[in-house]
Amino acid sequence: MAEAMVPLNRSLDVDIRLWPQDVRGSQAWARALVRAGVLETDEGTALVDGLDRVATRLSERDHSDEADEDIHSLVERLLYEEVGEVAGKLHTGRSRNDQVATDFRLWGMEAAERLVGILGDVEAALLDWASQSVEVILPGYTHLQQGQPVRAAHWVLSHFWPLERDRAALRAVRDQAGVLPLGSGAIAGCPFPIDREFLRVHLGFLRISENSMDAVSDRDWALEFAFATARVGIHLSRLAEDLVLFGSKEFGFVRLSD
Repeated sequence: MAEAMVPLNRSLDVDIRLWPQDVRGSQAWARALVRAGVLETDEGTALVDGLDRVATRLSERDHSDEADEDIHSLVERLLYEEVGEVAGKLHTGRSRNDQVATDFRLWGMEAAERLVGILGDVEAALLDWASQSVEVILPGYTHLQQGQPVRAAHWVLSHFWPLERDRAALRAVRDQAGVLPLGSGAIAGCPFPIDREFLRVHLGFLRISENSMDAVSDRDWALEFAFATARVGIHLSRLAEDLVLFGSKEFGFVRLSD
């Protein structure tokens, strides 16, 4: 590869975060190849155990500065170091296309679920604050002009409900990401009798992709994820700005601890 093309093609410093998903997906694929009679049982066991050791190595040290092009190449190289030539059989019937799509969707599902939990913690804090603020009266503001008097709890909960909608949006993103592309191959499916329902259940997907070409190219869920997280940022920014204003000497409604 021309030297100028190396930084353009290399994505390891970004997609290194996908290593848990790449290992999980590869282990599931090895098991599916055994179930399909493509690999011997001992070969499948060697691959699964070798990938466990690869996961250990990746968890113990940062490998993002390695020379490998991406996380998939890195995992493959480390697997060769662990199990030898049998590592070359792992990619049987699988394309980088459905491998990448599977890893990314697994990451998206887990990230969305994690954010749902984190926002739930923020909501719990707001609910607790609101319950302590029912009898506190504040001026309600419209365009920074004082309007009707409101309970402080009313204002606090005005920041709760946007986050509740965000959690619903993130759950929807998780469900959109939960379509299994593995087994789609490059574009036209896998030539071996792979049990995709086994893969779906094993990896925790909600359903199986209907069209192999669409499965390896669909990133619609990622666009929805980007929008949902941007909206979370807007809602948290609104809360932060209110705290900045209400914590100033001009307002003096809230006081933040040191």
